Amino acid sequence: MFALALGSTLAPCALLPDARGALHRPRVDLHSAIPSMAAAEPRIVVTGLGVVSAIGSGDEFWTSLLEGKSGVATITHFDASRYPTTIGAEVKQFDPKPYFSSPKTIKSTDRFTHFAVAASKMAMEDAGVDTASIDRKRFGCIVGSAFGGMDTFEKQTLNNDAGKKVSPFTIPALLGNTASGIIGIEVGAQGPNFGVASACAAGSHALGEALYHLRRGGADMMLSGGTEAAITPLSFAGFCAMKAMCSQYNDNPEAASRPFDAARAGFVMGEGAGMLLLETEAHAKARGAKIYCELAGYGATCDAHHITTPHPEGAGLAECLRLSLEDAGLAPSDVGYINAHGTSTAYNDKFETMAIKKVFGEHAYNLKISSTKSMTGHTLGAAGGIEAVVAVKVVETGQVPPTINYATPDPDCDLDYVPNKASTLGSSRAVISDNLGFGGHNAALVFKPYVP
Repeated sequence: MFALALGSTLAPCALLPDARGALHRPRVDLHSAIPSMAAAEPRIVVTGLGVVSAIGSGDEFWTSLLEGKSGVATITHFDASRYPTTIGAEVKQFDPKPYFSSPKTIKSTDRFTHFAVAASKMAMEDAGVDTASIDRKRFGCIVGSAFGGMDTFEKQTLNNDAGKKVSPFTIPALLGNTASGIIGIEVGAQGPNFGVASACAAGSHALGEALYHLRRGGADMMLSGGTEAAITPLSFAGFCAMKAMCSQYNDNPEAASRPFDAARAGFVMGEGAGMLLLETEAHAKARGAKIYCELAGYGATCDAHHITTPHPEGAGLAECLRLSLEDAGLAPSDVGYINAHGTSTAYNDKFETMAIKKVFGEHAYNLKISSTKSMTGHTLGAAGGIEAVVAVKVVETGQVPPTINYATPDPDCDLDYVPNKASTLGSSRAVISDNLGFGGHNAALVFKPYVP
């Protein structure tokens, strides 16, 4: 049937002799042989948002961003005085109990799962989903996380080394896929369900993979995003050893995360979760859902250059951005805002600026670009989820959050980074959220206004 669909009498699996008489399978150019399925693919829309962050959850999160509030302060999770960096963007006063069906589940899971479940339940409530009326087998969940249950791993390692009893929940609690699994249990989602581990690009990759599942007909509805709870002694020790985290603003924590500023001196670790409810257009309309916007494009590439350092010309990210636009069917001039990876490290911000210029040309100077990591800290695997929520809100409201702590321009970073004060979108209304991860991973998502 495949051969007939191609209008050919030659089955692709047929063995043919080559010039030497050896049998081989002929190569088939699938791109030219198979008609484009783009027209048949369903449009994918965003109907629910959920966030847990150092600057608040729900509406408080968005208000804090527009007001330029920083969530960075001295670390309280543990005594960080032995490390060069003593600051971070912690989630304060978080209580997981309202979001779980059983206290036992809370006890047997890690904080990164608690954040993910909370953000997912928020997104479900925001979307007005009646779980009793949905097809659970067509409801999935994909969650990204860089570290998984880091806190569990460290505490149980200490117990083991001290000869103490190790919790029987240790293994499932530390696994990176536990967040998506527990969400599936909590909301009854029986469709595609797995975790994504691509460092700080994990949340963006998770959303991109959810987009693919929906487009291909594997589900009608997907919860997706990222979560992280890695403000722990070992992760601090490791990042400090790499000299990746900012240690120059311990006495002035709120000024520490300063993406694209000439005085940037390393990233500030954050934690939290961001989850989106994605649906096919038909499914959302059938249940009368509010539609925030359309998730129109996704790009993913690898630098294939260095395990921690971005490509020196931003080539991998540039191609990723280009692919996301191509997937969305948009021109560079259609984009008005980019929520940048913007880690406040010397390398990343420079190379990200280069990549944006490669793709957008002169239009790069018309773009509004900001890094909300200046307020939330770098939430690692959660960044893609949290910042996708930001992108959706920008499309919905037309308001653009600032990059705070921007004081001294860097000649290598000469675009409009929305310094210190919120702004508004111009006539170009599409929005990109991009994130990069150790390993050379790049991921970009394109959101645009939903037009029925």
